[in-house]
Amino acid sequence: MSRKIQLTDGEASRTACARAVLRTGVDEETGEVLPAMVLVERVGWAVDLVSGMVADLLAEHWNSVDVDMLAAGVDAGGRKLPSNAWMALRRLGWTVAPPGGVKVNDRIVRMAQEQAGRTLRSAKWRADVTAGVIKTWPVDPDKRTPREWDAVRDAVPGGEYVPSNVIKGRTRQTAAFERKHDRLPADLFELEGEPRTARMLLLAACDGQQATSERADEPGRALLRLQLPAGPDPAGYKDWTWVACPISLPPTVPADAVLHLPTLRLREGRVYADIAFTHAVPKAQRTGHTVALGVDWGLNTLLSAGAVRRGSDGTITALGSGGMFRGAGVLAKQHRLRRHGELLHAKADQHKRLIGGAKGHALTVKHQVLRDEIAHVSARRSNLNDALAWSAARWTVDQAVAAGASVIYVEDLRSMEARGMGRTMNTRLSQVVRGQIMDRMRHLAAESGIAVVTVPARNTSRNCPQCLTPLRHRKAPDRSTVAGWKWALCPNPDCQYQGDRDAGAWRRVAARGLTHQAKTILDHASGTMAIRKVVDKLETRAVVTPATKTSRKDRSKTGPTWPRTTRPAPRRRRAPSPGHPQGRAGKRPEGHAHTDRRQLPRAAHRHQGVNTSVKHPHQPHRPRGAALGAGFHLHAHASPPQWAHPTPDTMSCMGSLN
Repeated sequence: MSRKIQLTDGEASRTACARAVLRTGVDEETGEVLPAMVLVERVGWAVDLVSGMVADLLAEHWNSVDVDMLAAGVDAGGRKLPSNAWMALRRLGWTVAPPGGVKVNDRIVRMAQEQAGRTLRSAKWRADVTAGVIKTWPVDPDKRTPREWDAVRDAVPGGEYVPSNVIKGRTRQTAAFERKHDRLPADLFELEGEPRTARMLLLAACDGQQATSERADEPGRALLRLQLPAGPDPAGYKDWTWVACPISLPPTVPADAVLHLPTLRLREGRVYADIAFTHAVPKAQRTGHTVALGVDWGLNTLLSAGAVRRGSDGTITALGSGGMFRGAGVLAKQHRLRRHGELLHAKADQHKRLIGGAKGHALTVKHQVLRDEIAHVSARRSNLNDALAWSAARWTVDQAVAAGASVIYVEDLRSMEARGMGRTMNTRLSQVVRGQIMDRMRHLAAESGIAVVTVPARNTSRNCPQCLTPLRHRKAPDRSTVAGWKWALCPNPDCQYQGDRDAGAWRRVAARGLTHQAKTILDHASGTMAIRKVVDKLETRAVVTPATKTSRKDRSKTGPTWPRTTRPAPRRRRAPSPGHPQGRAGKRPEGHAHTDRRQLPRAAHRHQGVNTSVKHPHQPHRPRGAALGAGFHLHAHASPPQWAHPTPDTMSCMGSLN
């Protein structure tokens, strides 16, 4: 079947991935139905063969010379290398073979070369950053001077746009190596060992002689056919047989999407298939936007977003007061898991020091239990991060769709550094998965043809969104004299803007994006859009005009005012109520307590077994209906609930959907 999709004007292709589970298979040679356990075993044999060859390739070429040669994009004869990693490795002569006595076809070798080539290509950027950090090693690694920051950014290719936390992370890693070896590392490949290989099968590097996939006649179903070994050490081609695996496609795969060969992964005793598919979506535009959604990153509030509109005369107005996405519960759980993981790591390291190299040590079993628990905690943290990223991205895109926005302007992540709030708080803020949220946001926005553009964050929270005057930040709206950072007040007497700090920031981000949309740059390699610099002339027009408050109807007085009664509310009962119910049914008597029960409940006649207070010696207190486990006394009344007396709302007009 054709792997290309036909596009029309105004459409673009979008490649996404959905996960499915291979639950069974059929051996086409014998007709035997393979249960899940047998299928996992046979896929595992193929994965072991591929992983072994990948490890051999990485061990041989994990050095700066080979990585630079692969990243240069040309071979020894000056010809351009293919984009496929396995073809590039073969052009360079980097081959690999299975262990002795094992027979595999050429497609199995392709998958190993493709996985190793992708790993080596991805190491080039990390190697350049590490080389720049080592070349411009600062006097104090914990705190660089502005001149040292400029030097390290000049030494790194594209260092102007590299996030500061990436450079700091590489600096800490290099400093740890220096403390251990009393010298700086030569390059990344001495600083880091060979990366571990993921246990997977990249079927995309194969052709129809190894694997095929096609849709079934039944909607929502597909059929994957691939060759799998019949044993762990296949000695010939006859030990490889075709296995047909039916797949239930997730509902996120459109009916007209083109399916590609999946990637098979083994996890928790199951075979997962990452099914790639391509379908047509509206094409996102760089310019020509009139309605935009501004997104600001916060500390306690993860995301603050709102929509603005640009009129034909160039004025920008806000569409509503915006909203906030709070992930306090998930972030708190992440913090607890992080601290628990650090404690487990400390215990495991102590046990490792005590065990040393001894075999059969008494702490060996306990050390393995700790390692398993560390892996479990890490998996929980990863799942929480993934869920939080998808939820925040989905919320943001839904806000844009609801407002009719064609672009989402997001504050640039390079300026998001957690500092000045204590070591514990800085660590918690640094754990936020902002990068994952951005990736998920671009992925979901492409489905609706909405562009996602990063905007410089300079002075977005400092200046007023209506007049660009530096704001005064206070602790709360009712504490205007206490210095803080949450509430913003404009000192300009002609403006008098006030509102939540994050609410003003998303207005500034959206207005800056609309006025600078002609400066949007498209990175064809990654497909991302960004506004790199702020132009002062355009910035002067990036103001949000306050909406004028108008009444929808004429409230002018046309006659005399009707007299109002002094009674707060009319009496509900126009006729006297009976003191006691007249029968089993009828009009309810007055009062809050139900008095239709003539006799006490049966539990009230039990022996109480409690000491009651005595007012008179000859007339003891008799609690009617009080019994252990039977509830309160019948004559007791509970206090009114909180909703019966609502607290006054002081934040309804403050411009924040808290």
